[in-house]
Amino acid sequence: MKNFLKLTLALALLVIGANTASAQKFGRVDLAAIVPNMPEYKEAVANLETYGKDLQNQLELIQVEFNQKYADYEKNKATFTDTIRQMKEAELQQLQQRYMEFQQIAQQDIQKQEAELMEPVYAKADEAVKKVAAAGGYIVVFNTAGDQPSSAGLAYFDAKALVDITATVKQELGITE
Repeated sequence: MKNFLKLTLALALLVIGANTASAQKFGRVDLAAIVPNMPEYKEAVANLETYGKDLQNQLELIQVEFNQKYADYEKNKATFTDTIRQMKEAELQQLQQRYMEFQQIAQQDIQKQEAELMEPVYAKADEAVKKVAAAGGYIVVFNTAGDQPSSAGLAYFDAKALVDITATVKQELGITE
């Protein structure tokens, strides 16, 4: 009897839940179509490119220094004593090591800079989605790329059943493209 009561209660909850879920609004938004069109995004990308070029220039300076010292070493190594030759080789190895370390640090710095520059852009897009979702009465909005279910991290979704609010979010952000 207890099992029958539990089963009946569980079934009733499922029916109530199914009725409630069918009345709720679900939407989707394609942030990949929105974010690159935001002026803040374009500014962040330009700043990141400038930052990357500065790091690349510094890296090239180290490479030029290495090339000059290596050329000098090759040109004069026959005249060097063993001690001087060993010192020059150690200096070249240190320069090469410095180049590799700088390259690794520069890559990490670029990733960190990208995260810092893009965070406010994505935050602004997220706020626009929340505002549009709240105004439209959506309880869930999926971030999708077009009509591809795998892009949303979902096994399946019916693109026609979800209301696409991408255009409304673009309008909220003032994007006309």
